[in-house]
Amino acid sequence: MSGMNTPRHGIYTVGNSDRGDARTRKIVPVSNETVLADTIYTLAEMFRDEGYTTGTFGKWHLGDDPTTQGFDVNVAGSHRGNPGKDGYFSPYNVDYLTDGPAEEYLTDRLTDEAIQFLEENQEKPFFLYLPYYTVHTPIIGKPELIKRFETKVTVNGQDNPVYAAMIASLDENVGRLLETLDQLSLKDKTIVVLTSDNGGIRDISYQDPLRAGKGSYYEGGIRVPLVVRWPKQVAPQTTCITPVSNLDFYPTFQDILNIQTTEQQPQDGISILPLLEGKDIAERPLFWHFPIYLQAYNPKEDAGRDPLFRTRPGSVVRLGEWKLHHYYEDDSLELYNLAKDFGETTNVADDYPEVKEKLYQLLSEWLRSHRADLSFLQNSEYDPEYENHKTTEALQ
Repeated sequence: MSGMNTPRHGIYTVGNSDRGDARTRKIVPVSNETVLADTIYTLAEMFRDEGYTTGTFGKWHLGDDPTTQGFDVNVAGSHRGNPGKDGYFSPYNVDYLTDGPAEEYLTDRLTDEAIQFLEENQEKPFFLYLPYYTVHTPIIGKPELIKRFETKVTVNGQDNPVYAAMIASLDENVGRLLETLDQLSLKDKTIVVLTSDNGGIRDISYQDPLRAGKGSYYEGGIRVPLVVRWPKQVAPQTTCITPVSNLDFYPTFQDILNIQTTEQQPQDGISILPLLEGKDIAERPLFWHFPIYLQAYNPKEDAGRDPLFRTRPGSVVRLGEWKLHHYYEDDSLELYNLAKDFGETTNVADDYPEVKEKLYQLLSEWLRSHRADLSFLQNSEYDPEYENHKTTEALQ
């Protein structure tokens, strides 16, 4: 929504940054913001100022009401990050959404609302943001879909029929949305982007062969789906393997609309319009900065760096096939060649010192230029004996 990486706005996660037992945290993490500041010129505000009607349907989680941050229409979006207990069926727990008929499914309802928005705005430019709460805990699916998946053969840790039912509902509703664009004769002049914010929870469904999952710097946490439908511009059934970031969509949409914004706000992505047109872009580094703690979901399943946390404070840079992790508690480095080791199983930092140093310097310069807060203090509550005890206990 901001087009800016984490050091610029200070939102690293949801809630607090000091997750997990204090006795197992060596340093004090950077404090976390939970609301996107009103001074930030959002993607929605950019579209609105260009004459687009803007609507969001589903999870917002960047403030109390997205209509104060650029959206004309808001359905079901507030500070909430999930729909709550039993929240996928009406009566609902989310804000800005009236209850539907008994047992109406939230994913279906959000699509109904989005389709109504399309029908009402088909004669003028629109920006539709549809961040389904699906798939997010609590894991709740339609009974008839759960029954369908209970009989299917499972493979490689993908064996949760309820999670599969939620995915199926998502797929069905994306299909409904695309069909509506076709029926309204909007297909050829509408760009559709399907993507995600992070990988899934490994304790619920594996991302194999990618390592780990949500909350991790390993590929299972940060590599996500990306599909673009843009008839007459993006050739169907084509694949692009150039790494990109969700930060790229803000400048890409500006490029498509030929917008020269007067807002003095930096953009950390680049326009990927050339890629969408089948051309190349210059190789560039991609950065992630997450100076906080996220506790483990399941120490025996998470496949993280250690069993107590999905991640500890750190930063990552990727350039081409190489990816470097830097963790601040012990100043350690992990280097992986993703072309040869897609699952990040073998740290080769000692084997390729020149690559390690090059990426480390790239990352260090990026952190300096983005004024990232790296002034970590030692945590006075840290207890190494207790940490060792809990690590041993978690692995038993």
